[in-house]
Amino acid sequence: MEILNNIWFAISSPNIQLVKIISIPILLIEIILTMHLFLSIMNLSSNRKQRILYVFVSWVIGISTMFIIPHPFNIFINYFMTILLQLIIFANPLLKSVISSVLSLVIYNLINILIINPFITIFNIDSNQLNSVLIYKLCYLIVIYLITIICIIVLKKKNLIFQFSDNIDKKNKLIIISNLLSGVLAIIIQSITLFYYVDKLPVIITFLSFISLFTYFAISIYSLTRILKLILTTQKLESAEEYNRSLCILHDNVRAFKHDFDNIVTTIGGYIKTNDMKGLKDYYVQLEDDCQRVNNLYLLNPEVINNDGIYNLLTKKYKEAEAKDIKVNMTFLLDLSTLHMKIYEFARILGILLDNAIEASSECDNKIINIDFRNDHKNSRQVITIENTYNNTNIDTERIFEKGITGKENHSGLGLWEVRKLIKKNSNVNLFTSKTDEYFSQQLEIYYEHR
Repeated sequence: MEILNNIWFAISSPNIQLVKIISIPILLIEIILTMHLFLSIMNLSSNRKQRILYVFVSWVIGISTMFIIPHPFNIFINYFMTILLQLIIFANPLLKSVISSVLSLVIYNLINILIINPFITIFNIDSNQLNSVLIYKLCYLIVIYLITIICIIVLKKKNLIFQFSDNIDKKNKLIIISNLLSGVLAIIIQSITLFYYVDKLPVIITFLSFISLFTYFAISIYSLTRILKLILTTQKLESAEEYNRSLCILHDNVRAFKHDFDNIVTTIGGYIKTNDMKGLKDYYVQLEDDCQRVNNLYLLNPEVINNDGIYNLLTKKYKEAEAKDIKVNMTFLLDLSTLHMKIYEFARILGILLDNAIEASSECDNKIINIDFRNDHKNSRQVITIENTYNNTNIDTERIFEKGITGKENHSGLGLWEVRKLIKKNSNVNLFTSKTDEYFSQQLEIYYEHR
């Protein structure tokens, strides 16, 4: 009985050291909950190794700041590290990491703001007792964690996922991130204020504080959603404009082809009647070039190339190649919605490889680029092959990926160096470089990820 009395005395009396010790395992629970919260908000993909690593590193950092930096100022470091760790461990883009982290922190802190004043009023305690008496601290945290778990369950069950587009320009990214970080600052200041003055503020004041912050973030999230929709709509309009231009060119080519059809057949008949097979072969090659051009224009279709960013990129590069009289042969048999790689990194690699191919082939007498997108189901990979004619047959296929190495005048040699950096970031992506006497080839292989 005396042991029970001693235990009750320890947990019901002010004991800062005991609260700090118990806070170590409690912090682990909090990190796991907030991790599931931000994973649910953005429907982020993750594997077991990433989740364990995130929890462990966050826990170590949280314990360190707990004993080094006084509460509540350590939350500045913890919030920043949440965003940084998500960026590094889950390999999400910066904007996506900021949005998911901020939204999860907003939800968690709004729950705190809503609960803290009623809690201390019901138990008739002050903020010092809440943070120094273990029994009060545990009861308060249990309430917070239960509400957080309910939020996570609702997000998953109702599929309330924040829709996000990766194709956002730098200016809009900066505006969005600045707005979100200002919101985090408001939350931190509010948390510090509550920490010192919560027992002195009436319940109605904390309730109004909750309503004001909730309203601010609701409007911010609504505005953010509208901005993202506007950006997506703008991209779709740009794709539609490019497609309309391609359709106009395609229509003109088909009309011209139809107009000349009788002449084409008559010309072929003339070669056959005179048994001029060499002349027929030469004529067929020239005719095939026109047919291939029409086929390329048909492929430059947002329904075939089903990603607005990649569609615009390929259309732009195709026009650049045409302006330099480069013959482009393109095959597209790949669903980009199932691409097993971040579209941002894929677009960067594709753009650099196409730029190099256009520049190299433009210097040749025989200007040709062959582009092939396909899904190799047999080997569980997606393959993009870009080959082009080139003059510098002595090029070293290994050294070209080194920083500063280039075979072109007035170039920094950073393009393929950047490509290699992006390849190394993705364990399921390989790039094979080869050459023949006629063609220089780059084959990007993206293997399926099994989780």
